[in-house]
Amino acid sequence: MLVLGRKPGEYVMIDDNIKIKVVKSAGGDLRLAIDAPIQMKILRGEVYEQQKGNDGRIA
Repeated sequence: MLVLGRKPGEYVMIDDNIKIKVVKSAGGDLRLAIDAPIQMKILRGEVYEQQKGNDGRIA
């Protein structure tokens, strides 16, 4: 796992088509903007775990 420190306005690129940008950071909370291809599924961690727990795989 790669751990990075970023400030609001800074971003990380994954490959050439996924951009994750920090848009707000305050009081320990973080707001991210994710720009990725439409066919790519993006889930919050708790939703991913819930779906995974239902039948052991993600739909």
